Parts: sequence; structure tokens; C-alpha cells
Amino acid sequence: MARRASVPVDPRGIPEKPYFKIGEAARLCAVKPYVLRYWETEFRSLRPEKTRSGQRLYRRRDIDLLLRIRELLYKKRYTIAGARTWLKDSGHDEKVALPEVPPPDIDRATLKKFKDGLIDLLSLVEE
Repeated sequence: MARRASVPVDPRGIPEKPYFKIGEAARLCAVKPYVLRYWETEFRSLRPEKTRSGQRLYRRRDIDLLLRIRELLYKKRYTIAGARTWLKDSGHDEKVALPEVPPPDIDRATLKKFKDGLIDLLSLVEE
């Protein structure tokens, strides 16, 4: 059984492919696949696409980000929170941006009617 290399690949050595499976990404980053899955829970900017069957597909930019995270955690000895802050400060958006939704144009009287209707419906269901 071959041993895994403990040194990640040089970013210039990443193959020219559109997608990488989790095993390939883990090999390129010299970590185990469960580490990548854990990093996904800790770093919001790391969101690989998933197939219908749930298989993760990492893009090149994901691999670059994984290599950066690995460097921050293993080489520079940052904590997870410190690496998250560093990534945010360097331009990686670490918070999920939700689209702005304007408030609906409904007056209070209409909202009161909806509320009263829902209360009436709830009382019918409880009976």
C-alpha cells in the first residue's frame, strides 16, 4: 500500500481539469478526505458543487482555496478562526451573502386580515 505524500502539490502542478473528486482534491492537498469535509463546515467560502448522488466536485479555485487553507493551518499555524479571518481580510467572502429582498407593499390593515384569517383557520384545525 502506497503512503500518501505529506507535501501538497505546487499550485502550478494542478492538472488542467474542470472538476476534481474529493479523493483527488485530498491527494493534491496532502490531507484525508474527511479533513476536506470538515473544512467545508468551517469555511463558508468553500462550497464544492455536488452531483445528484452527493459526490463533491471541486473546481480549480476550490483547490487553490484548499491549498491556502492548508498553508494557513499547517504551515503558518493559524487557528480555524484565525484562518477564517485572514481569508475574509484577503478578499474571500466568509459570510453567506443573501440577496436583498425589499419589504412587501402591504398595509397594516391587510396584514391584520391575514393574521385574523390564520387565527380562524388555526381554531378550525384545533377543533
